[in-house]
Amino acid sequence: KCIRRGTHRSTRQLEQAIRQYLELNNSDPKPFVWIKSADDILASIERFCLRISNSGHYQAGTSPLTTTPMVQSTNPKAPPMSLVEFEAARKIYFERCAGCHGVLRKGATGKPLTPDLTVAKGTDYLKVFIAYGSPAGMPNWQTSGEMDEATVDLMARYIQHDAPTPPEWSLADTKKTWKVTVAPKDRPTKKMNNFNIENIFSTTLRDTGEIALIDGDTKEIISIIKTGYAVHISRMSASGRYLFVIGRDAKINMVDLWMAKPDSVAEVRIGLEARSVETSKAKGYKDKLVIAGAYWPPQFTIMDGDTLEPKKIVSTRGMVVGTQEYHPEPRVASILGSHYKPEFIVNVKETGKTLMVDYSNLDALKITEIGSAPFLHDGGLDASKRYFMVAANNSNKIAAIDTKDGKLAGLTDVGKIPHPGRGANFTHPQFGPVWSTGHLGDDTISLIGTDPKKFKQYAFKEVAKLKGPGGGALFVKSHPKSKNLWSDAPLNPDPKISQAIVVYDINNLDKGYKTLPIAEWADLKDDGAKRVVQPEYNKAGDEVWFSVWSAKNKESAIVVVDDKTLKLKKVIKDPRLITPTGHFNVYNTQHDVY
Repeated sequence: KCIRRGTHRSTRQLEQAIRQYLELNNSDPKPFVWIKSADDILASIERFCLRISNSGHYQAGTSPLTTTPMVQSTNPKAPPMSLVEFEAARKIYFERCAGCHGVLRKGATGKPLTPDLTVAKGTDYLKVFIAYGSPAGMPNWQTSGEMDEATVDLMARYIQHDAPTPPEWSLADTKKTWKVTVAPKDRPTKKMNNFNIENIFSTTLRDTGEIALIDGDTKEIISIIKTGYAVHISRMSASGRYLFVIGRDAKINMVDLWMAKPDSVAEVRIGLEARSVETSKAKGYKDKLVIAGAYWPPQFTIMDGDTLEPKKIVSTRGMVVGTQEYHPEPRVASILGSHYKPEFIVNVKETGKTLMVDYSNLDALKITEIGSAPFLHDGGLDASKRYFMVAANNSNKIAAIDTKDGKLAGLTDVGKIPHPGRGANFTHPQFGPVWSTGHLGDDTISLIGTDPKKFKQYAFKEVAKLKGPGGGALFVKSHPKSKNLWSDAPLNPDPKISQAIVVYDINNLDKGYKTLPIAEWADLKDDGAKRVVQPEYNKAGDEVWFSVWSAKNKESAIVVVDDKTLKLKKVIKDPRLITPTGHFNVYNTQHDVY
């Protein structure tokens, strides 16, 4: 307020005022570094106060990489930055950018942002790209309202500096974070609530560090549960009792759905940044073990299935498929529990390797390595649940992993930067069972044959390519009881595309798509980004749910559409629904229905 009124005329008075504010609010003023320019001080204070205001109001968790001590590398060719600016940019980078571009900024889903490339581009070029995005999946950070002009300038300068390297994370570090809030002996021996558990949705509230459990029957919020920052996925135990969520800060929460009011019963952090969690599914091992994969450090952790007690950590650093070059940051992407063997199928992003991890004896762990293509990311099972279809983003390929025979069944060329989520399975009138993926980098949906017995000539080949409205797609979805295929495009810079959804008639694909104005149907009261993301079916397969995702200081919503009539069925609004993104139906997640 003093800054805006202009009542403080000297930098000394400003410094005293801000220090008093920090001390009154129990914040440590020591890290606040002062620089000579009064304008720089004002800009730094404004940004700092904005962050205090936002985090205080929403009590949001943040990625631990934003607060982890790191060495600031110096690059004489990079544009100047104060220490305050560098730390502010580092925080934003790890919260918004590291997932696609990598902790060390070597690229994966997104392009590499190392100084040897960015310095040559220059600040002005980088500012335009950050502000306006691209149809290939780069978000339009400024025009969507997520960043202002000053922040865009900050990030353009930051990525021309050397990337700071985070510390490692050991078993001892993991055990320090392990906490069991309700011991197995104290948990219910039977279901203690009247909820239709199989039709509950677990919805990520990205910027508050929470999930919302929503009753799929009544469309009411059951509870809001504190979790890690920006939960990436929700996964079910094989029995359907426990829900596991993992935040981008690598914190796992284990939620007991049998409790009178479902809540977290155990938690642990398995690193500094992560994306994947899964449970054991093989006969004799159901619910016995949990595995989680980290982006940093590049490794995976195996834990006890009842308590999340960490048992074993395995590094994934190594050589890249094909070139046989060493990579220092091969992050763990999607993980699947095999239905055929006591194995976890672990996809390693940068090296392009799928690891078949035999968990039958943790003291003599056996790992079979299958090479396909670099930048393995997300994927899901085909309809038979035998083949794991996983996208190799920047190789523009889909690898089919045979989980029964433990080998690479096929490697299929598709469009630019495939991003399927878990993909979508349906039976094509001509090609039989197919699995499909959308793309971040182009406007197509690729259909891949998945039945090597009855449709051998089409197996693991791209049999058709559907035309969509534009790039920036994250998820496709269908259901065994539906005749529809749905696709979003939340990262497209055109609001007309990012705020809508498209749907195809499976029996008449040549007809093209129909566009539904989901954000318009949400009828939100402000001008937020309103990105429509992640179609998800209810258990019955007759409703499709969408998140309408705006900034944390804007109104968001969940929109429910009737799958048969394609008409609006329900808009779920609640002040607690802050930045909803992914949502996962319990039954469909447990049984790999998509």
